[in-house]
Amino acid sequence: MALSEQFLEEDLHPIDIVEHLAEHHDWDFDRIGDDQIAMAVEGQWRTYSITLAWSNYDETLRMVCSFEMEPPADRETELYKLLNKMNDQCWAGAFTYWANQKLMVYRYGLVLAGGQTASPEQIDTMITAAVLSAERYYPAIQLVTWGNRDPEDAMQVAIAEAYGRA
Repeated sequence: MALSEQFLEEDLHPIDIVEHLAEHHDWDFDRIGDDQIAMAVEGQWRTYSITLAWSNYDETLRMVCSFEMEPPADRETELYKLLNKMNDQCWAGAFTYWANQKLMVYRYGLVLAGGQTASPEQIDTMITAAVLSAERYYPAIQLVTWGNRDPEDAMQVAIAEAYGRA
């Protein structure tokens, strides 16, 4: 059964859909309010903190996927160079480093203007893409911040997207 089949007759709030997905995937989550949910999604490298929030003002479902990171101060310039290279390869979403909070962040906004609704598949793909992107670039981030590697060199070890089946 497709994820959306159970929602065909209902007009659910996007955060209600996220809550159902979190239950479906057995992710730990906390419904912070009517318009916001936070969850923990286990990856290969890290457990990622993912927050989704609905904004009625601009009809956007915003997602932030983050993990803690405290790079040495003398490596921050190289980290920002790496982020530019990573973002050049990301077509949906973008990475940033929030230095004050000491968080590496992947952000994405799904615009649903004009009363559009998000399907469970869209939201599930959004979350999956965030985790896969973080997993793909995590080794490069570590090499630049802790291995003193050059961003161009570190990008060579970023896990490439696989096509087909093994």
